[in-house]
Amino acid sequence: MHILILGGTTEARALAGLLHADRRVTRLTSSLAGRVASPRLPAGEVRIGGFGGVEGLVEWVREHAVDAVIDATHPFAERISFNAARAAATAHVPLLALRRPGWVPVEGDDWREVASLEDAARALTGLGDRVFLTTGRMGLAAFAARPEWFLVRSVDAPEAPVPARAEILLDRGPFTLDGERELLARHRIDVLVTKDSGGAATAPKLTAAREAGVPVVVVRRPPVPEGVPVATTPEEAAALVLRG
Repeated sequence: MHILILGGTTEARALAGLLHADRRVTRLTSSLAGRVASPRLPAGEVRIGGFGGVEGLVEWVREHAVDAVIDATHPFAERISFNAARAAATAHVPLLALRRPGWVPVEGDDWREVASLEDAARALTGLGDRVFLTTGRMGLAAFAARPEWFLVRSVDAPEAPVPARAEILLDRGPFTLDGERELLARHRIDVLVTKDSGGAATAPKLTAAREAGVPVVVVRRPPVPEGVPVATTPEEAAALVLRG
């Protein structure tokens, strides 16, 4: 059984480890987008780079006799999720999505939910002057004209344009609650901007913000393809795909 994982997330690596250890899986390939310079590689074979759209993915699936595809990409990797749905339907192979649950506000949270990075930039008006921006290295152009000071955290150096008043912090999760508390205090952060990525690796910043009374601008997730079975944990995904 050859399984193709569209990965790059913590959950995708955990899933690859589970499937690689199962004797029913004769070949396991994880495909990474290549947006991170030094990604943490999963078990099994790894390919890096895009497929060239739906047609390229269909061709690859057929050429390599893929029996099942698992979309374990980042919740904001909207294009590849829709391409995977179309390609799987065209190639007549089953598709399963592994999607970590989104974050849910709790008592004491001060959230402003918005639909896009552009909306997040506009929402900053009147919230604070020192912004902790944790939306990743891409899409920072939305904040380039803002007057606030930004602490921009990403795994790799962000692409220009970036905010004029910015400090770049290159770091990779998981992050600890004590570390996030110290970061907010040291940089005198008074507003946090993040995407609803979900998961535990980067969630401590939300707790730290709640404790400090810092408002949070949360970019909602993009829509996902309809009709695709969904698992919420690597263990559930492995069980479903192996059960056929």
